[in-house]
Parts: sequence; structure tokens; C-alpha cells
Amino acid sequence: MRLLSLLVAAASLCAAAPKKPEVKPAVEPKFPRPNEAKVYAHDPNVIYDGGYYHLFKGGVHVSWWRAKELDGKWEDMGHLLEGDSIIPNKQNATRPWAPSVIKYGDTYYCYYTLSGRGKRDSAIGVATTDKLEKGKYWKDHGAVVQSGTGAGSGIFPFTEANTIDGSIYIDKDQAYLIFGSFFGGIWQVPLSKDMKSLKDPKKPGAVKLAHTGEKRSDIEGAFMTHNDGYYYLWFSRGECCHFEDDLSPTFGGKDAEPYSIRVARSKKVTGPFEDHDGKKTTEGGGHKVYATNHDNEVFAPGGLGVINGRDGKPDILYYHYFNAKVSLKHAEARLGYSTLRYVKGWPIVNKPEKKKGELLFSALLTQFFIVTRTWIFNMFIFL
Repeated sequence: MRLLSLLVAAASLCAAAPKKPEVKPAVEPKFPRPNEAKVYAHDPNVIYDGGYYHLFKGGVHVSWWRAKELDGKWEDMGHLLEGDSIIPNKQNATRPWAPSVIKYGDTYYCYYTLSGRGKRDSAIGVATTDKLEKGKYWKDHGAVVQSGTGAGSGIFPFTEANTIDGSIYIDKDQAYLIFGSFFGGIWQVPLSKDMKSLKDPKKPGAVKLAHTGEKRSDIEGAFMTHNDGYYYLWFSRGECCHFEDDLSPTFGGKDAEPYSIRVARSKKVTGPFEDHDGKKTTEGGGHKVYATNHDNEVFAPGGLGVINGRDGKPDILYYHYFNAKVSLKHAEARLGYSTLRYVKGWPIVNKPEKKKGELLFSALLTQFFIVTRTWIFNMFIFL
């Protein structure tokens, strides 16, 4: 009876006592944590096809992984190329960078980068396949564009651009290659119908999409999407990797910052693109949509892409990031993702979504407390 009296008293206090005010942190994080994909990937590229998420990342002959859900479990599917890239006289032929895969018609295209760090002697190559199949190697067609040396490198804009980090956007049956990095900024050129060469190699019809306005234009990894009448230009700005113990970038000088994800929009696929302050991306515009947060547990996010929402689901922004409290090693960059919502035409990163198991546990726990409190209350009335 003494124990029962204590339980009744506790239940009464729980029911009657006012809730304590929520204690907020002194500084609230500006950006939410990511959903964790539980896989390492630097400059990830993700597509959804055939009931699977397919992850492509730089590495020996371009690495390929797949999973039923973005948070894993990931299956190693091998690599895309049978051997080194056939593009001659470029560095990293064994380990192409920043692959970007797109399916158009019945064909899959993989645009990959060859380059040495800090150099403009670069190339974007393309490989194709008609089927995503483990053990089936893609056909390497060689270079689409080159800078520094090689065929076409003496034609503008390749005389000043850096041909790395290629991605494709298709608008009204016209495919555009979007590329660029430090040196000359971000560019766009139309491709031929076969998507393996320029529409006009002698007069590429290039459009400069973004530049910081400074000699060292620290923007790269551009990606384009469309939503409700607007074209969105996404890119990473800052230093992707190589940081000192105090987390300052090793390269770029005292004003250099770690990666952050930027965005701007336009009514035209060729721009001009402006951020939410009206600043053009060709004049340093592009506001932060995601950046370092939660006391550096999410550090230097970038290398991004967007998966279009399907079946009424929201768009997904994915990216790599470091947990600075664990590791800043290039090979230990983590794949994260966030759903997006659009507010007045601007994409906003959502908080992580609870998984089905978490929701079920929370519901069961809530139901347990309700039943327990009801039982104690009924016992009190009975007594």
C-alpha cells in the first residue's frame, strides 16, 4: 500500500505539474544535421534507377555502389571502366575524379574528370552503357572537352576555363555540359545530340555562369535543377579539403573558408543567375543554403547533387562532409543528404526525418506512459 501511494502521488505530480520551459542552447545551429547515408564518399554522385540508389565516386576506374535506401546498406558493385581512361597525357587516368552519371533515353552517361591538383591541364571524359549491370564495363569514349593541352584546348573558353567537375542538364532536348573550378569560374556549353562531343567544337557557344570576381575564383562542382519555373544553379564555394589543426584551410590564404553549398536561380537555363539578395553569380553571388554546423560535427559540406522528388516526395540535396571531431582525411568524407522545401521560390534544407523504426519506438513509448498513467489513476479512484 505504501508503494501504491507513492505511485499515485508520482502520477498526480506528472499530471498536474507544469512542463518545464524548453532550455535552448546559447547559440542555435543555423543549419540542421544531415541524414547520414553511412558510407564514405568524396564528390559523390547519386541517381535513383530501377529501385536502387546508385552512388558513383572517384577512385580506381570509377567506383559504383548501390542501396535500396539512401541510408544503406550499400553494396559494392565494382567499377565502371575496365582500365585507365583512354584520354592521353592527363594525370589521374587510373583514378578519375568527380563522376557524374545521367540516364538519357536508353543510355547511361558517366562524365569523369582527369586533372592534377592546382593545375589547369584537365579533361572531362565520357563513358556509356546501355545497362547498369555488375561486371559490365562501360565504353570509354575519351575527352569531351580539355584545357591546358589536347584537342580543342586552344579554343575559348578552354583557354581560360578549368575543365573539371562536369555535370549535365537537359533542357527541351538540348543537353548542356556545366563545368569549371578555380581559375576561370563555372561555364556552360551545349552538347551534340550524341552527348559525347560539343555541338560546335569550333564555336562552343560558351556561357559563363558563375565567378567570384577575383583572380582565385574558389567555386566548383556546379549542378543545375529546375523547380516551378526557376532554374537553380548549385555549387560549392571555398576549400574542399586539406585543413590545419585549427580547421583553417591549408591553401587559399588567410581569407580562405571551408566548403559551403551555394545556390542562385534564373528564369533561363543560360542565366543570369541571382541569389536571394539579387547578386549575380558572375559577380560573386550565390547565398549559403548549407554550411558547417553543430560545432564542426558537420564540417565543409560540398560536392553536391540533387535528386528530383518522385511520387510526391521532396527533392533531395546530397553532399559530402567531414565530422571534424573524428577525421578530416580525404578518404573519410561522409555522404549526407537532406530533403528540401521551397519557400517563396528558394530551397531550404529540412531537418533530418525520423525513420520508421524510430517513429514506431516513439509511438510505443508514448502509448506505454499513457496506459501506465491511466492504470495508476484508476487504481487511485478504486481505493
